[in-house]
Amino acid sequence: MAYTIDRHPGPDAPRLGAMVLHPIAESVPRARRWFQKFIAPYNPACSVDDCALMISELVTNAIVYGRSDDPWVVRVEWFREGASLRVEVHNPGFPASVRVRRPDANDAHGRGLLLVDSIADSWHSGPSPFGGTVVSFVMADAWPS
Repeated sequence: MAYTIDRHPGPDAPRLGAMVLHPIAESVPRARRWFQKFIAPYNPACSVDDCALMISELVTNAIVYGRSDDPWVVRVEWFREGASLRVEVHNPGFPASVRVRRPDANDAHGRGLLLVDSIADSWHSGPSPFGGTVVSFVMADAWPS
């Protein structure tokens, strides 16, 4: 089950929304639907469908590559940073394992980060403040400055 968190981390990057998801396949469409629902009131100028697609890819990766000996969750958060939208996906995996693959045409998997790399204005991976890994993407000019 997902739920929203209404906290805002500060005036420089107000959190617009967040969700916590179980690491199961059903969480991928749930993340997409919840993002589309909760970002709508902010009326971003960037493509919400593109963002939802990238969230789907990153949540899928978080579920596939997340690792923990304890029960764990995938966290998705989105922030407004000036005119930009930043979306973060956190899991208990290792930052060193995040990389863009160049799959062969016949490969059924491995295009998630390649897709994020081609759509987002920028993306980043590194250690998550929750432990594990965070992968984020930025859509510039999501709102007027």
